[in-house]
Amino acid sequence: MLTGQTPILVLKEGTKRDKGRGALSNNIQAAKAIADAVRSTLGPRGLDKMLVDSMGDVVVTNDGVTILKEMDVEHPAAKMLVEVAKTQDQEAGDGTTTAVVLAGELLKRAETLIEQNIHPTIISQGYRLASAKALKILQETSEPIAITDHAKLAQIAVTSMASKSVSFSRDALGEIAVKAVTAVAEKKGDGYFVDLDNIQLIKKQGGAITDTQLIEGVIVDKEKVHSGMPSRVENPKIALLDAALEIKKTEIDAKIEINDPSQLNAFLQEEENMLRRMVDQVKKSGANVVLCQKGIDDLAQHFLAKEGIYAVRRVKKSDMEKLAKATGANIVSKVSELTPEDVGTAGLVEERKIGEDALTFVTGAKKARAVSILIRGGTEHVLDEIERSLDDALNVVAVAVEDGRYVYGGGATASELALHLRDEAAKIGGREQIAFESFAEALETVPRTLAENAGLDPIDILIELRKAHKGGHKHAGVNIAAGKVGDMGEIHVIEPIRVGRQAIESATDAAVMILRIDDVIASKSSPPPSGGGPGGPGGMGGMGGMGGGDFGED
Repeated sequence: MLTGQTPILVLKEGTKRDKGRGALSNNIQAAKAIADAVRSTLGPRGLDKMLVDSMGDVVVTNDGVTILKEMDVEHPAAKMLVEVAKTQDQEAGDGTTTAVVLAGELLKRAETLIEQNIHPTIISQGYRLASAKALKILQETSEPIAITDHAKLAQIAVTSMASKSVSFSRDALGEIAVKAVTAVAEKKGDGYFVDLDNIQLIKKQGGAITDTQLIEGVIVDKEKVHSGMPSRVENPKIALLDAALEIKKTEIDAKIEINDPSQLNAFLQEEENMLRRMVDQVKKSGANVVLCQKGIDDLAQHFLAKEGIYAVRRVKKSDMEKLAKATGANIVSKVSELTPEDVGTAGLVEERKIGEDALTFVTGAKKARAVSILIRGGTEHVLDEIERSLDDALNVVAVAVEDGRYVYGGGATASELALHLRDEAAKIGGREQIAFESFAEALETVPRTLAENAGLDPIDILIELRKAHKGGHKHAGVNIAAGKVGDMGEIHVIEPIRVGRQAIESATDAAVMILRIDDVIASKSSPPPSGGGPGGPGGMGGMGGMGGGDFGED
């Protein structure tokens, strides 16, 4: 800025600034690029992405949120769409690709309107009105579902897995997902609450996908610590310890001087006595199974085995919490304070060999329902993808049980909403009407993308869909197997209402936020540190791109 030829520096040197139409266009292009990156994965005929990180680790998936989290996205507007996928995953567990594609389409339509000189604020208001109306219609067109409706819940699980690489085993996996969710669902007032932390997923390489099984109980991915211990304990009394069955080392450096062999013997004898007292305390509590979060000394293992106590060490904290909930045991931090009141019960504790590894199974717990799904598959990548697919299935069944309502998939609900919004647009005065209509057209990107990915003609499909919905066929969607428009109720393509509701809310929020930005001020990035660091001067320079490390957590 010049005032009488004197430059006034408002922003730091090196700061980059985009203003007005240019800034908005730049943001929209970045968001569209993210949407296009995941568009080809949508639907049963969607394809997978192979993601290779800087360490050379490979992820093969078509799960929208996994793809976006693994991609190292730099652009700030594109990061907003990554957040849309994360929110969708946290709230509904499925529909991440749909939410991102819808947000990208809303921005694409908005760009056309901006070129016609319609102000971004007008478009934002129109989108907000259309979103509120769409959510109202979504609620009205949804249908009730009960926790006892096993067949419908299985259809919801199968629909969520239809687009995954495990789709050929989706019926069996869908059954497992429904049984797991209904086992841990808790009655709360008039409805149900599902805590998915009570469902444990354990992956073991080997076998086929069809060998995946549901276990009524908790699986601890550890074996017994001593071969002399029993491999099977019926009606066990279980103690959970968050303390080591070892001699504690001193906090400070200590030196013990022994001048006489008898002193050494007394020293070793006292160590042995201390460990024996710990084991006696466990025995006194009545426990015959010990699951320890920390270590167990070799000598303590010997004493435990002599007493016929089954023991496992270094159990994960999350497993300990599940076990406490399931068996009614208290997690004790001091062995000396273990009492019979802290001990829990179950039906059976046994060691089973799965593939190369021995695992501990705790089944028949009375206190709270805890279930585990033992996932089997040929390779590590297959196991990871089955886990992601099952996670989606468990989530959609859980939200269907909690909300008690479902809608039809395959683009049927999106087409029905678009039809109603077009009719509603005529009643709205002013320029918001145009944005309202654009929102309706954006919703139709779901059936259009499904058709494109299946190799069908999207124009023909959309014309057929509009005609069917105009004729009152509310459940008409894209039947990909038949290659034409069909009734989604007949082929059992249904999904929880929360998936659609969250996708509309998140996509609208992200699109409106991006549309309202007219100025992007980017500070100059910090130079890489010089000297001293690993790899010599500037050795860590290659890490500069990690400044926006937004993929560290889910």
